[in-house]
Amino acid sequence: MNVKPRIALIIGSTRATRFADKPAQWMLKQARARQDMDVDIVDLRDHPLPFFDEVASNLRVPSKDPEAIRWQQTVGKFDGFIFVVAEYNHSITAALKNALDQSYKEWNRKPFTAIGYGSVGGARAIEHLRGIGVELQMVSTRATMHIGGSDFMKVFPMGGNQPIEDIEAGILPSATAALDELVWWAQATMTSRAATA
Repeated sequence: MNVKPRIALIIGSTRATRFADKPAQWMLKQARARQDMDVDIVDLRDHPLPFFDEVASNLRVPSKDPEAIRWQQTVGKFDGFIFVVAEYNHSITAALKNALDQSYKEWNRKPFTAIGYGSVGGARAIEHLRGIGVELQMVSTRATMHIGGSDFMKVFPMGGNQPIEDIEAGILPSATAALDELVWWAQATMTSRAATA
């Protein structure tokens, strides 16, 4: 299959003071510099989802909420995902968890990777995301990108607020590996989904 996968770069925080835009824009630049994927930003701020309150997952029963349906249609357009993951209390944001819960079958058999940030680079949140991804029948890349410790404090607005390019040498290898794996899995799952459609 020679079709380039469509990848959503999902910004998983909706806070007014979020840091997520900085790593999201940097990763978008890295992804768009490649010739093997098409990437679009999907900002959860643009999807005012209610808390999940459907009868069941849309795997079992069609959703009724118009925003949930619009979200499912958005997710369904993509072949893979890059999640920008803030770590809140050792886990992902409530907004991201709710967005994952609002869709089910549109995530199935698609790969994802992640950019985590925070004191330990969002590692605990990404591990939670991986567990959720398994239940949604997704494939996680082994490689993910983490902005933590002194690198995080260097670029965080309440720290040094330096441009992310100041830490690029330390994060570019993991970002490249994550994108390489994402494309491989996207091609593999696209082929498999087409064969069983």
